[in-house]
Amino acid sequence: MPRLTTDDVVVAAQLACLLEASAPKPGNVSPGRDFADARYQDFLASAAAIGSALAEAGTRPLGTTVRLAIEATARWTRSNTNLGIVLLLAPLARAALTSHRGGTPPSSDSTLRDEVRRMLDLTTVDDAREVYAAIRLASPGGLGRADTQDVADEPTMTLLEVMKLAAHRDWIAREYATGFATTFERGAPALEAARRDGLSWDDAIVETFLILVAAEPDTHIARRGGHAFAARVSQRARAVLDAGGVRSISGQQAIVEMDLDLRDADHTANPGTAADLTAAAIYVVLLSGGWGDGGCDAAA
Repeated sequence: MPRLTTDDVVVAAQLACLLEASAPKPGNVSPGRDFADARYQDFLASAAAIGSALAEAGTRPLGTTVRLAIEATARWTRSNTNLGIVLLLAPLARAALTSHRGGTPPSSDSTLRDEVRRMLDLTTVDDAREVYAAIRLASPGGLGRADTQDVADEPTMTLLEVMKLAAHRDWIAREYATGFATTFERGAPALEAARRDGLSWDDAIVETFLILVAAEPDTHIARRGGHAFAARVSQRARAVLDAGGVRSISGQQAIVEMDLDLRDADHTANPGTAADLTAAAIYVVLLSGGWGDGGCDAAA
């Protein structure tokens, strides 16, 4: 992992959000393709808003960073544009910053994922309380009620423990429970492979997103439309990839058709969790120096 400054960590986070929002991912907001309650510009404002909270991620508790980032976002947009992204990026930012605290680079056998695991193991009930407050403020749709440790109540378990309870129904909670398995084992490797193959950032991001959607049903869709519906969207993503995805004319046409089919007034088919995980994958690649000439590479 390159030696990173606080500015590197913050800029990489904001850039990850901007790149993710700008890529034309099927069923999601992107330039020229707004939702009725969320414009592309809302996502740009959200990317800018979280910078100050993430700048202190290495010195503040994780839950506080999440809450402050969501509060900052709420001052710029009324839509829930980035709760999932903040929940994923905040631990990554904290891990990146604490691994270099005092200007000391990590040991040779230390990785960003190791630091994420260590940091999540140290989360507290206060972290859970702060994250619950952030979730209530963002007010994501389709949460429903949990039998225990519901976000409408006050938690009595640590943040990692409550995420493990929700892991079977929420992909982001599962990332916490598994040490960010999807981000490090599927998302970031897919993005890195696409970039090595010469794909543009937009195409590489769309391909990574499709790989994530194809891998398993998106829990954001499942909460709104049911597991069977989410599974059909995953099957559609696999068909698009089989057609060549961004790498062929027929695949590109299949992406356009998939995008049209996923759009409805209630955004029931929006693969929002896969989009959040795509942003996390972008962030990991940027933190590892994947921007190319300049950027975080200069910190290596």
